[in-house]
Amino acid sequence: MSTMSLDAHLIARMFLAGARELSANKDMINELNVFPVPDGDTGTNMTLTIMSAAKEVLALGDDFDMASLCKAISMGSLRGARGNSGVILSQLLRGFTKEIKEHDSVDIPLLARSFNKACETAYKAVMKPKEGTILTVARGTAEKASELSDKDMDLETFVDEVISHSEYVLSQTPELLPVLKQAQVVDSGGQGLVCVFHGAVKALKGEVSDFTAEDLEAATGQHVSGINRDAVANAEVKYGYCTEFIIMLDHVFNQKAEADFKKYLETIGDSIVCVSYEDIVKVHVHTNHPGLAFEKALTHGALTSMKIDNMREEHQERLFKLDGGKYVERPEEEMEYTGQAGTANGPVRSKATAATLQSEMLASEGIPDEAARSEHKECGFIAVSVGEGMNEIFKELGADEIISGGQTMNPSTDDIIEAVKRINADTIFILPNNKNIILAANQAASLTSDKNVVVVPTKTVPQGITALISFMPDCSCEENSDNMNEAISAVKTGEVTYAVRDTEIDGFKIKEKDIMGIGDHGILAVGKEIEDTTLDMIDKMTDEDSELISIYYGEETTKEQADSLVEKLTSKYPDADIEVHEGGEPVYYYIVSVE
Repeated sequence: MSTMSLDAHLIARMFLAGARELSANKDMINELNVFPVPDGDTGTNMTLTIMSAAKEVLALGDDFDMASLCKAISMGSLRGARGNSGVILSQLLRGFTKEIKEHDSVDIPLLARSFNKACETAYKAVMKPKEGTILTVARGTAEKASELSDKDMDLETFVDEVISHSEYVLSQTPELLPVLKQAQVVDSGGQGLVCVFHGAVKALKGEVSDFTAEDLEAATGQHVSGINRDAVANAEVKYGYCTEFIIMLDHVFNQKAEADFKKYLETIGDSIVCVSYEDIVKVHVHTNHPGLAFEKALTHGALTSMKIDNMREEHQERLFKLDGGKYVERPEEEMEYTGQAGTANGPVRSKATAATLQSEMLASEGIPDEAARSEHKECGFIAVSVGEGMNEIFKELGADEIISGGQTMNPSTDDIIEAVKRINADTIFILPNNKNIILAANQAASLTSDKNVVVVPTKTVPQGITALISFMPDCSCEENSDNMNEAISAVKTGEVTYAVRDTEIDGFKIKEKDIMGIGDHGILAVGKEIEDTTLDMIDKMTDEDSELISIYYGEETTKEQADSLVEKLTSKYPDADIEVHEGGEPVYYYIVSVE
């Protein structure tokens, strides 16, 4: 049976099937990353981005129209976007949904216009678009859709021809980017986009089952096997009902109104998330009285997507699953009855602390652990960092918020937005410290209206450290922004790690487990020994003007090994100041900066 148009529910099924297809292939997409370092995260970033939107779509239930579907996809992907590939994917979805949101159904001409709007929106989001990437695949898809838009065909035939052309464009990406051709791979982001297309087509043709909450759980890795079993067994469930809903605002919901609403929620529960976006507010709270949360929310507008889960019941179910199908029995002396409202005799609670479980729950839901800052100031700082040593350095230099993230774990746009909210400052500087996080930071800045958010485009941790050191309290925020950008341009960074596969790139033939020294613009050194490779890399980073060499050693490197390296550097570069710091980075043996 041929299909001539798509309604909201069919588009939702196609989108969710595309999300599942992307998730199923994320490891393969990760493997396509050109550099053979342990940071192949394109597939992971795209999956986490689209699953953020899938979660919003599932929350709509069965009763929704095109406008609400488009808002769920757009808002969910924007706020969940991670890494450059995830941000670009979110912009593609944003443009696509912007074109169809006011229509009840989508035919071939409208679908073609939607592809073009998606492409246009994504290209605008990237300061310097590069061909041979996901953008090229999106553009080729849009051009083919436009070419076929006035042909007499059904949607099944149309999408088959469009996707076939997308695959061809993907196959040609190595001809546009020499680095892909050298590594003998296609673009990883483009491959991810084609996977989404394939999943959508399967749903259109009725070849796949509907996407479920279990699919979402599996895709995002939120399952019981990674949970601290003892913490689950001993945890207190203080508030019995996980309550979620969306407020469709009927008046302005300003910063004061949001703060007052959150303050009320704190009186009836915890684990609170309250995210406003245009004319809706997404709310999450753990409470013993869901009705009170609903009543307060109704003073701001109508409610939709209401969901209440009994966490005490779920808690026992999790114990059942964790114990291989047998409920976990706790010693009688560890139990007490609290007599809390909402139960017949009061729930059974352990005296053991629930801190570990609560921390895991908060992290899995993106809920901040720290209370909002109360001291107001003119300028604040957010730094993306990983490793205890690195985090401590940023804190000592004045960073207000440290977002855990880096090469293998890019934070989402929403992670950055929540950090912005916690800083009580007029202007907030974001230091991404990784080129794959800059787009998400820019997207967070564009979604923040009540504060001036400035992204300093630091691509490495040493650049972020230099930016903070360059900040002068007596200068204006504008002057500081200029000063920081100028300062980071003088920093050379090198990172030492190992190869995860054989490849040939930047003129080097690299074998799996080789040690690589990677500079700002490519690989500088390859060897078998960490220290020798690091020395070779630094030699190529320095010149007669080099005055300072800073060494940050990772968690796999001992202080003795770092001291040995510094001793050799001191002998080789007697006129340079050499500093050494414990960084604790999980991916790199050393991170080095030369100034």
